[in-house]
Amino acid sequence: MISKVFKAYDVRAIYPDPLGEDEAWKVGHATAEFLKKEHGGPGKIVVSRDHRPAAPSMAGSLIAGIRAAGCDVVDLGRCDTSVQYFAIPHLDAIGGVQCTASHNPIAYIGFKISRAGARPVGKGSGLDEIEDIAQKLEDDGASCGEPVGGLEEHDIWDAYAAHIRAFLKPALAKPIKLFVDCSNGMGTTLLEKVFSGIDNLEIKAVNDTYTDDWAHEPNPLVEENMVPTVEGVKATGAALGACFDGDADRCMLVDEQGNACGCDHLTAWLAGEFVRQHPGGAVVYDLRSSKVVEETIRDLGVEPVRAMVGHVNIKKSLRDSDGSFGGELSGHFYFKDNSFADSGAILLAVALGVLGSSDKPLSELIAPYRKYPQSGERNFACEDKAGAMAECKEVFGDGADLVDDLDGVTVDCWSGNGTAVSGGWWFNVRASNTEPLLRLNAEAKDQATLDALLAKLTPMLGTPATGH
Repeated sequence: MISKVFKAYDVRAIYPDPLGEDEAWKVGHATAEFLKKEHGGPGKIVVSRDHRPAAPSMAGSLIAGIRAAGCDVVDLGRCDTSVQYFAIPHLDAIGGVQCTASHNPIAYIGFKISRAGARPVGKGSGLDEIEDIAQKLEDDGASCGEPVGGLEEHDIWDAYAAHIRAFLKPALAKPIKLFVDCSNGMGTTLLEKVFSGIDNLEIKAVNDTYTDDWAHEPNPLVEENMVPTVEGVKATGAALGACFDGDADRCMLVDEQGNACGCDHLTAWLAGEFVRQHPGGAVVYDLRSSKVVEETIRDLGVEPVRAMVGHVNIKKSLRDSDGSFGGELSGHFYFKDNSFADSGAILLAVALGVLGSSDKPLSELIAPYRKYPQSGERNFACEDKAGAMAECKEVFGDGADLVDDLDGVTVDCWSGNGTAVSGGWWFNVRASNTEPLLRLNAEAKDQATLDALLAKLTPMLGTPATGH
C-alpha cells in the first residue's frame, strides 16, 4: 500500500520498493490535486531534486503526475532543498516538491512538499489529504495519464545566491579560512554557486564530488560523520568548519579547535543578530535545547517560544509568532527573511558574517553558551513506550516546576526540589515515530546532578540502543 511511504513530515522509503516510479507519479498527482484545491485552481509547482542515483527518474515520474493533474511544472534540476523555500515565493508558485531522502542512506528516496509561501506540508497540515488522494489513485488502479500541464526548466542559482549572500552582514572585514565537508551531497553545488568568489573567504572542501560511493552517510548528527570536518579544521588551521547533510538544508559547525558546536548553543549565539534586525520578534527553539537558549532569549528582551521537534512544527511556531529566528537541535535553522523556512546556507553565511566582524575566535564566542552539562540524545529500545513515559511522569513529576506532554514527556525541575532527584535538572523523553525507541535528552546545572538523574532515569527507558 502506498500509505506506508507517508511519514510524519514527508514521503520517504527505500527505492524502488516500496517507493518507486509508480508511487512517485501518484504522489505527484495527489500533491497537485491538493495544491489546486487550496489555490482554487491549477497553478505553477516548483520541482527540484538532490544527488541520489534514483532522484532523476523519481523526479521525472513525480513531474509527470503533477502535469497529468493539470498543473504546470517549473523544473529547477539538481538543487539543495532550501532552494525550494526560496523559489516558491520567488516564482509565485502554488507549492513545490523536493525529491530527496535528506540524510538517509543511499538506498532511500523521498519527497518534501511545500505549499504556497513555502509553508510546510506534514501530518495535520495537508500530508494526510495527499496520502488519501494517492491511496484512492492506487485503489482505482490509476495509471500514468497524458500530461496536461506545461513544463519549463529554470536556472535559479543567481537569484538564490544573491538571497543567501544578503545574510552575510557585514561583508567579511578580515580573511577567514573555511573548511567544508559536502558529504558528497548538495553542499557541492551550493559551495560553487553561492560561496565561491566572496572577498576574504578561503575555502577548502572535501567530499565535494557527486559519486554513488559516499565517503560517509550524510548525517552530521552522527559523531563519526563529523570526523573529516574536525580533522580538516585542525590540519588546515581553518577558523571555521562546516558539514552539510545530504540535501544541504542542515549545517553543523566546528570551531577552530575542532570542537563541534551544539546547535542549541548556536541558536543562543546567533539569536541576538536576528533580534537586532527584527526588534521584539520572538525566537523559537525546540524543547530539547539547553536552558541557556531560553535564558539568552529572555536576556535579549524577547519572547522565547518552546516548540515541538520537527521542521513542520518549528516553521509553524515561527510563523504563528512572527518570530525572527528559530533553531533546532538537529541542525535546522529557520529565518523570518527566508519565508520562515530552514537553510543550511543561511546559517553558514550568518556565522561567517559574525565571525568576520569579531576579534575573537569561534571557540571564545561560543564558550559562554557551553554552560550546563548535557546528556546528548540517547536512544533506548522500548516496546511499551507509553508505559515508560507515564512512569517517568509519576516518578519525577512530584515537586517539578513543569510537567507537560507538548512533545513526549518533559519534566523540568530546574529551580524546584524534586522527590526523585534534588533540583537543578530537566529531561525530555520522546517516542520515535517509526521505531520502538525512546529518545532522551537531559541537562543539569552540574555534572553530579546530571549523573544522579541519569542513574535513576535510564533504567526506566529500556535497553540502550546505538546506530539510530
